[in-house]
Amino acid sequence: MNTRLALALAATLGLALPAYSVTANAAATQSAEQANPFFAESPLPLHYPQFDRIKDADFAPAFDAGMAQQLKEVEAIANNPAAPTFENTLIALENSGAVLDRATTVFFSLIGADTNDTRKKLQADYSAKFAAHSDAINLNGKLFQRIEKLYNDRATLGLDAEGLRLVEKYHDNFVRSGAKLGDADKAKLKAMNAELANLGTKFSQNVLAEVNGSFIVVDDVKQLDGLSAEQIAAAAEAAKARKLDGKYVIALLNTTGQPSLTNLTNRELRQKIYETSVSRGSRGGEYDNTALVSRIMTLRAEKAALMGFPNFAAYSLGNQTAKTPEAVNAMLGQLAPAAVANAKREASDLQAMIDAEQKAAGKPTFELQPWDWAFYSEKVRQAKYNFDESQLKPYFEMTKVLEDGVFFAAGKEFGLSFKQRTDLPVYHADVTVYDVFNEDGSQLAIFIFDPYARESKRGGAWMNAYVSQSGLTGDLPVVANHLNIPKPPAGKPTLLTWDEVTTTFHEFGHALHGMFSDVKYPYFAGTAVPRDFVEFPSQVNEMWSDEPTILANYAKHYQSGAAMPQALLDKVIAAAKFNQGFATTEYLGAAMLDQNWHQIGVKDVPAPADVIKFERAALEKDGIYYAPVPPRYRTTYFSHIMGGYSAGYYAYIWSEVLDANTQKWFRENGGLTRANGDRFRETLLSKGGSVDAMELFRNFAGHEPQIEPLLEKRGLTTGAASN
Repeated sequence: MNTRLALALAATLGLALPAYSVTANAAATQSAEQANPFFAESPLPLHYPQFDRIKDADFAPAFDAGMAQQLKEVEAIANNPAAPTFENTLIALENSGAVLDRATTVFFSLIGADTNDTRKKLQADYSAKFAAHSDAINLNGKLFQRIEKLYNDRATLGLDAEGLRLVEKYHDNFVRSGAKLGDADKAKLKAMNAELANLGTKFSQNVLAEVNGSFIVVDDVKQLDGLSAEQIAAAAEAAKARKLDGKYVIALLNTTGQPSLTNLTNRELRQKIYETSVSRGSRGGEYDNTALVSRIMTLRAEKAALMGFPNFAAYSLGNQTAKTPEAVNAMLGQLAPAAVANAKREASDLQAMIDAEQKAAGKPTFELQPWDWAFYSEKVRQAKYNFDESQLKPYFEMTKVLEDGVFFAAGKEFGLSFKQRTDLPVYHADVTVYDVFNEDGSQLAIFIFDPYARESKRGGAWMNAYVSQSGLTGDLPVVANHLNIPKPPAGKPTLLTWDEVTTTFHEFGHALHGMFSDVKYPYFAGTAVPRDFVEFPSQVNEMWSDEPTILANYAKHYQSGAAMPQALLDKVIAAAKFNQGFATTEYLGAAMLDQNWHQIGVKDVPAPADVIKFERAALEKDGIYYAPVPPRYRTTYFSHIMGGYSAGYYAYIWSEVLDANTQKWFRENGGLTRANGDRFRETLLSKGGSVDAMELFRNFAGHEPQIEPLLEKRGLTTGAASN
């Protein structure tokens, strides 16, 4: 493990890390250690986790013993009487903390994918302890002296480029973690980090609890008009699971918009769903997050000041490709006017549709509201392109999308092949596992696919690594993709929306980034790159979802096997820029909120207690406020910015600039070819964080990134049509 644990925990818990002394559980016996699956490497292929042996009771002993073991290892490194060398200091740190690394990797993966009350309690009990453990390493004065000596002498150490970068990154991260602070300020930092750890855990648990508890109960099936028979059956099953037999339940996802708003004809029900969604975390009661938000933002501002920065955004962005809040503000500010203008043009089309429908029905018209947007934009889409989502879904059966779409594209681009295996244990029955092979038949990785939403799973979609590639150890990757696709009733096919299709391709782009890693030091493995670069490879992989040869291979009717008609394929591609004003505006609203919260300076603390009022003022100030298009996330359920994306939600569109440039490069160089895939793998995907991110981009593309391809992709160029 090493300091990578500290960084991984910081991202997971939303901290930047606290000091703590841990001793092994005195009651732990040798036999108990032998029974605990974390005390030794998994004997399964590629050290795949032993999910069938892992019990919740195993985590605490592994955490305690793992922290004690690593602190002992770190003390030995720090107090080594020999002069510091690359091997006895940094390589030793890279190899430290193996037990803790194994236990925390599985634990935090399961906290996201399949949590329970025991795991939630463990998370709450250990969040401050983990932060303190990280500080015990990062604020160790003797250890930092050795790292600083190597840093100062780095030009004379005879290291290759990757080794030299490891020295520089360790030094930078120790400094950014407070290694140069005086003792009094270190004590303040430790206290801040411990409190931030606890607050971050409480926030994330509140979000999950409230999204699970904020379901909408419907008594009369007539109110569900517009939903498919399968969706209605799923709502009935969801009600039955909550002991509400004879009723229907519409569960919420952790976003502002909700999928059911696209289809429900009952406007009052749409309004109820929307208003329930946006009020989460701010309506009082046990799960109200407003006080937590204010305190977290206050602490982050104070921490930034302690570290010598004007605000937390300046502190957070220092090691990203954006570098400064000013650069982020400039880019978001450049996009906002065009996005809102486009959204308003789209809104005029929706309002015209509303007016026409109401007039035809002899009813008074009404003004477009946020709960109307998805419903009427789907109607406008049908009118403009003569198709709707319901026409598409029968052609997007989930397994075919994955195996005949995502995997097929990876085969065409990189020569990969996949074979499902059923002999490895899984943590949930919905999970499937695949071996991944290079073209020469050698194993590249193991891939885990976890597609369905459930109450034990956090919202959104993400990738994580259970085992990271390492040249030091010879480890190959075990990576997982997690989605939140509603599970259909038993015996029914899983049919995806177009957004779910593109999300499946997107997340596999992250998986490729992890699987192709070919670095020596685990510190740099896979997706260990700046936040505002990590979304870039995943966004590039989305381009193959509607590439004609790929789409034709997987878009086949789940019953007849008939290919999607070419005319419908053409409509899907033609509609790619439809509703981009809305999509860009809701995203920018969230990204700008993130920046406004994290650009609060210490002179402005405590942070505002009225979170909703602050949101409105911030959106209006930035010119992104438009009532029919609320931010994708309100602050009180904005888990990204309370976790690893604090001051970093801009990263998606920052990365999309690189993505748009890269898509243009592929189109201009022959598209989906092995030669192009091999170049992308060799120059960028395999390098992880071992080379500066923007240097990687330039090495691949041959030029600096340009914003014009993004504007074109999102339909934001001057005079862009409203569709």
